[in-house]
Amino acid sequence: MSDPRTRNARWIGRSVQRREDSRLLMGRGRFTDDVSLPRMAHAAALGSPHAHARIKSIDTSRARGLPGVYAVLTGREVGQLMGPMPTLSSPPVVQHCVAIEKVRHVGEPVVIVAAENRYIAEDALALVDVEYEPLPAVVDSEASIVATGDSILHDDRDTNVVHRSRYAWGPVDKAFSEAAHVVRRRFRWPRVSPQPIETCSAVVDFDPAEIRYTIYSNMSQQGVLGMRLSNALRVEPHQLNFHMRDVGGSFGGKSTLYHVPMIAAVLARVTGRPVKYTEDRAEHLANGNQHASDRIYDASLAVDREGRFTGLRLKVIDDYGAYFLMNTGSHGNALAQATGPYIIEALEYDLTCVLTNKTNQAPYRGFGGEVGNFVIERLVDAAARELRTDPVELRRRNFIPKDRFPYRIPNGNIYDSGDYERVLSRALALAELDHWRSMKGIARQQGKRIGIGFATVNERSVLSVTELWFLDKDPGFPQTSSPESVQIKMMADGAVVVTLYAPHWGNSPETSAVQLVAENLSADPSRISINYGSTEHGLMSKGPVGSRYTVMLAGAIAGACRELKSRLKLFAAHMLETAESELEIYDERVYLRSDPPKGKTFAEIARAAHSFRLSFPNEERYHSGLVAQYTYDHPLTTLPKPDRSDLGIFYPIVGHACHIVVVEVDEATNKTKFLRYVAVHDAGTVLNPKLIDGQIRGGIAQGIGTALYEKYVYDDNGQLLTGSLADYALPTSEEVPDIIVDHVETPSPYTEFGMKGCGEGGRLAAMPAIASAIDDAFSDEGIYVDELPVTPSFLHALRARRSPAGEAR
Repeated sequence: MSDPRTRNARWIGRSVQRREDSRLLMGRGRFTDDVSLPRMAHAAALGSPHAHARIKSIDTSRARGLPGVYAVLTGREVGQLMGPMPTLSSPPVVQHCVAIEKVRHVGEPVVIVAAENRYIAEDALALVDVEYEPLPAVVDSEASIVATGDSILHDDRDTNVVHRSRYAWGPVDKAFSEAAHVVRRRFRWPRVSPQPIETCSAVVDFDPAEIRYTIYSNMSQQGVLGMRLSNALRVEPHQLNFHMRDVGGSFGGKSTLYHVPMIAAVLARVTGRPVKYTEDRAEHLANGNQHASDRIYDASLAVDREGRFTGLRLKVIDDYGAYFLMNTGSHGNALAQATGPYIIEALEYDLTCVLTNKTNQAPYRGFGGEVGNFVIERLVDAAARELRTDPVELRRRNFIPKDRFPYRIPNGNIYDSGDYERVLSRALALAELDHWRSMKGIARQQGKRIGIGFATVNERSVLSVTELWFLDKDPGFPQTSSPESVQIKMMADGAVVVTLYAPHWGNSPETSAVQLVAENLSADPSRISINYGSTEHGLMSKGPVGSRYTVMLAGAIAGACRELKSRLKLFAAHMLETAESELEIYDERVYLRSDPPKGKTFAEIARAAHSFRLSFPNEERYHSGLVAQYTYDHPLTTLPKPDRSDLGIFYPIVGHACHIVVVEVDEATNKTKFLRYVAVHDAGTVLNPKLIDGQIRGGIAQGIGTALYEKYVYDDNGQLLTGSLADYALPTSEEVPDIIVDHVETPSPYTEFGMKGCGEGGRLAAMPAIASAIDDAFSDEGIYVDELPVTPSFLHALRARRSPAGEAR
């Protein structure tokens, strides 16, 4: 690929104003809770007060007798009408949208109600009498591994362990036996989750004549997940029609919210009315099925005498909560870049997945890749400390050089391109480190500590769905397709209408599509409009997940534009009495290459193609209209080997980032604030700097939350102690600093225009950089952050365990 800064692009690389802004800022967004259908009922769910208990009896008679109540259903009654929720686990860990016989975490629904309004529905729930037989709750993942008897969550199993695997790629034993240094650390990653302004929501209407569900939902992958949801609802896929809505924040958490549309669907079927179910905030926190990774790592890094990394061992215990909805997919993310931006030729990954009495795991921005980045970067910082070398120089020494791309990591994935040294150099130039180092002594005199932290991480992008199952030798649903589709139609006046088949998830798909169509078709952006197709009329779409959507959309749009331009040339060639090969397209005009003034505008050609069929030859290819549909498949992916000695190419479009963080920690309060934050990213060719900068800053804000504030806390009985936003702390605009964002562009050789994904990059780098900065602030005390979040109380306890020399007190 040529350098993007010199490429002759008209719309790629420009900060075009967001198309989505006008309606959202004017309050004209189209969200699920805005849907109001005639005769619509409202749903509410009764959550379990116990973390683990058998349901002995349920008396709903008083609730059914309340005026305004249309239906009251127990889990057993729901189970007679629909199947369990979809799962990727194999063998499946069965989960119902309403519990049957047993509850496995606080907040799990046991009864659902449809009523005239939400107030009556909630009143009805208060009249339901449930008798429970409490069982022992297990909330510690290591204790759950060895649990027996009534501490086993699922009666059809004799253990809470749902997956065990150990794979080694490359000469692992040799790397560690011959290492000059082995750096070993244990890490604890906190259970957090996305906290979107809009909770999970669905409105469902059921047509008993056609046995058909119409669903308005903020599920973020309706096209793909709807197909699997049809099995749970016991209908064929064509009997489900999802209508795309705006999504008020997701960050992965709404990609598997099956329980919400399922509850609305079963109540709609029973009542004969449309039903709306929107979680309240307490339900979303306790039963949103969207908690993220909750892990313990024992990690080791082998280093030779020259300070080069030779091997990496990762032993992981992952707490999935009560069910196993997404299988081991988040570890596919981590394995895509497990060795980071470094040459490490041997990798061992030992994984144990265990169930506990907590709510379910689901994707959250990074989907395990951010945890892997934290571990490898913390190991590098620990190695620098043990080797008494500069952490920046140690990274430079181990970077994959730019002439080694495409670069294959030990497990088989490849990194397509990169220039890590250039990214680091740019970040250092922006960080003003000499100034901040000179301020350390002054700050110390004022009772403050200044620390400087670094992180150099990769961002795998453009997922292949093989990552969701390849750690299993016998997967239940070994899907290999993850396509994206568009339709582009030229109207009779030459205006262009683009139809997308994934919802607006906050990632500016309309703006991106306009720029991409304008570039490919040489059309005026003001003449391009965007709409969204329902699944009934839609094409295949995986949607916005895994930092993939812009890259995949670019491929689909390029393909559709090629077809549309071919049809424009077909009609224009006849109108101009020339061969199609003699024509060029520019500025909404098809012209003769040898005689540029001679040509036809898009409007002239479109009018003829729409309304004057008989002016053209009587051939099938001259059919009326100008429309193109295109489905784009993954640009580069391969299957894993049966023995998993090679996992295949599954996440090859790999970006890179360097974050440099300067923090100030108050000696008295141990509160951390930011003095400077620099983020330099390489996402290949940048489509729209304004959009990508917003994505990076938003991801960093969420990373700050994970690093310093957020954590789900359960007590020993499985009670959620952070069940409201008064207890689950989120960073506000006061805590998030101004962030300096810059870019280096190394285009991918595999994608349209050389683009890479960047939707998750901010969060993928923030946590290790912040931890590194806190280490540096207390370097004289030997502080080493191996657990998050670093709250003031946690930092106080950490400092209390260390002496100034860095030894335990």
